[in-house]
Amino acid sequence: MDIYIYNTLTGKKEKFLPINDGKVGFYLCGPTVYDYFHIGNARPFVIFDVIRRYLEYLGYEVRYVVNLTDVDDKIIKRAKQEGKSVEEIATEYTEAYYEDIKKLGIKSATVNPKATEHISEMVKMIEILLEKGYAYRIDGDIYFDVSRYKEYGKLSGKKIDELVAGARVELVEGKKNPLDFALWKSPKEGEIFWDTPVGKGRPGWHLECSAMSMKYLGEEFDIHAGAEDLIFPHHENEIAQSVCTTGKKFVRYWMHIRFLKIGKEKMAKSLGNYFTAREVVDKYGKEAVRLFFLQKHYRNPINFDDKILYESRRAVSKIGVNYEKIKEFLEGKELDKIENETI
Repeated sequence: MDIYIYNTLTGKKEKFLPINDGKVGFYLCGPTVYDYFHIGNARPFVIFDVIRRYLEYLGYEVRYVVNLTDVDDKIIKRAKQEGKSVEEIATEYTEAYYEDIKKLGIKSATVNPKATEHISEMVKMIEILLEKGYAYRIDGDIYFDVSRYKEYGKLSGKKIDELVAGARVELVEGKKNPLDFALWKSPKEGEIFWDTPVGKGRPGWHLECSAMSMKYLGEEFDIHAGAEDLIFPHHENEIAQSVCTTGKKFVRYWMHIRFLKIGKEKMAKSLGNYFTAREVVDKYGKEAVRLFFLQKHYRNPINFDDKILYESRRAVSKIGVNYEKIKEFLEGKELDKIENETI
């Protein structure tokens, strides 16, 4: 059976041809563990869980990797607010993440790599990028030079000149280009850091995903997935630094999910217009939430709506009743002898 995937990189549907016959390397950008994830964050977790299960149903051996970002500006900020360590905050919300995906009926990933456990892999990438001339230092920080990667913007369809003109990035003295992004950040006073061959500091967010995905799936793998807001700059930056490190393609198929909206705006913690996944699941049940997400194509936006969730819960109840009726009808029967019977 042929499968076709809409590939964000090419902007068209393509026949799915995995690198290795019968096997699929699949990476999903996971949570930054500084808070409970909201129901909008749950959409990619649920949808890609279904896609992963479908590939397995078809007979593929799927290696499914979902990372955990456990060192990041947001975690550091939350730790300072609560007077806790970064490790304490990350541990608390990592445990909450596992609880919530279980509540959503999501199958455990093959691997859930943590950023803090892969610093050596990230440092190795930085060393290669510095040696090849794709990265440069500004005091203790290290930046990727986007002008050196000629295909930068290919995933998002953006041009560097246009991006520079409309750039809304933190101005850093000494940066060659406003779009150059941090591979390594030197520590501010009181911040967590690692003492490494490239200096004291911590990795940039984009670097984390590149290092962890290639660690568990190889320098080239089949599917990289996430929400649409990750296309630029996160996934664009992943491609640039990964391709320049290895000289290989990195990923064959890029899949992105549209936002869950509330009213006319995307649901986001920064906007304060969100509900946590755990409170929605507790109210409607995991089956209703999963059905709610599956009623719309993943590349279309979907509106959070209590009425639709209520109807999804009713539909789940009807499905359950009919399932039990079918089980009762089929009990003790041979399937090839019931073609002319009716329920």
